[in-house]
Amino acid sequence: MRKSKHSVASSSDEDKDQVPEQGTTTKSRPKTKKPSMFRVLILNDDYTPMEFVVFILMGIFSKTQEEATKIMLNVHQNGMGTCGVYTYEIAETKVAQVMDAAKRDQHPLQCRLEKA
Repeated sequence: MRKSKHSVASSSDEDKDQVPEQGTTTKSRPKTKKPSMFRVLILNDDYTPMEFVVFILMGIFSKTQEEATKIMLNVHQNGMGTCGVYTYEIAETKVAQVMDAAKRDQHPLQCRLEKA
C-alpha cells in the first residue's frame, strides 16, 4: 500500500502543532551548611624549647618566622596559643602532626583542638 503525498503532508502539519513546551524547571537543592570550625591550640610547658615551637608553627601551620615567634611568645606568657582555625579533619590532622613531631624529638609539647 502506498502512502499518499497528502497524508505525509498532514502528518508533518500535526507535528508542527504538537511542539513540546519549552520552559525551565528548577530543582530545589537542600541547603548545605558550613562545616564546624575548630581552633588548634598549643599548650605551654617548662621543657619544650621555644625554638622547637617556632619550628612546628612554621612547618606544620605555614606561619612566617614573625607570626610563629608571636604565637610562641603568646603561648609562653598565657599558657596556650591559637595556631589556626580549621575544619575538624584538618585540625585533627594538624594536632596529630604536632604530637608526632614532639614525641619524635622527645618533647612534652601538648596540642589540642576545641570548637571555635
